[in-house]
Amino acid sequence: MQSAALFLTAILGGFLLVSIPALADEDISKVNGSIRVEDGRSMGDLGTVNGSIRVGANSRAVEVSSVNGSIEIESGAQVESADTVNGRISIGKQARVAQDMETVNGALRLDEGSEVGADLSNVNGAITLRAAHVVGRISTVNGDIEIGADSRVDGGILVEKSNSWFSWSNSKPPRVVIGPRAVIGGSMVFQREVELHVSESAKVGTIEGATPRMFAGDTP
Repeated sequence: MQSAALFLTAILGGFLLVSIPALADEDISKVNGSIRVEDGRSMGDLGTVNGSIRVGANSRAVEVSSVNGSIEIESGAQVESADTVNGRISIGKQARVAQDMETVNGALRLDEGSEVGADLSNVNGAITLRAAHVVGRISTVNGDIEIGADSRVDGGILVEKSNSWFSWSNSKPPRVVIGPRAVIGGSMVFQREVELHVSESAKVGTIEGATPRMFAGDTP
């Protein structure tokens, strides 16, 4: 089978930016450069060391991975897993990550109708759900968490105590908001001080390590 062509669209600061009208199940692996998958394509693994990755609307991919770069999964797209070390990850409306979605230093965002089929985790960076579903557990060390209205987290929430030698004793406690009609299955466990706000219409399980401040209306 003849391999798909790669079309060079820009050279910025020594990094190649490539637009990929690819054949189904093609793997893309790069060291320096971003990866852009056109809407409606079917891909294999997508990986880069220094660069961002965009999976276009209604596209499919398997493992999507970067070291230094953000990952954007557009509306209706589906991937098996998404991870980076330094960068944010966002998934659009009705998009799905079948397994884990994780970063170390970066925000995580799920838009309306999107789903993560396993765990959602980071160390530093805000975690935001907008009417979205996480089948596994959400975990962070220093990130704020907002479980927006009508969202669902089946595996509970964990805010871990840092095991780093660097002291976080003077850092601001993470802010955790459980919005209207949100549902948290399992336990919410807080191993460090947090500021916890829970909507009166939310449904939550056991809370360990924090006392919730209840609120009415859309926001605390």
